[in-house]
Amino acid sequence: MAVAIEVKREQGATKGRYVAVVDGHEAEMTYTRSGESLIIIDHTAVPDALRGRGVGQVLVHQAVEDARAEGKHILPLCPFAKAQIAKHAEWQDVLQK
Repeated sequence: MAVAIEVKREQGATKGRYVAVVDGHEAEMTYTRSGESLIIIDHTAVPDALRGRGVGQVLVHQAVEDARAEGKHILPLCPFAKAQIAKHAEWQDVLQK
């Protein structure tokens, strides 16, 4: 059975990040807020020890859920986040048009 991955969100004045710690390894996805309604995902970093375990996907999914809940859109400049959102048709409603 898969263990749920807990994601924490840290927010500053204009920047923030999503963090997941799994087996003592930290994965993160950073973003910048642009105005009131746009989140720009700029970087995702998953250590080698966690690769292939879906941790990065969980980080992107949490950002999508938060954007929906807050009425925001996402501009994924990070290639990983962009690819994840492209793979999930059900996430594309939050994409910046």
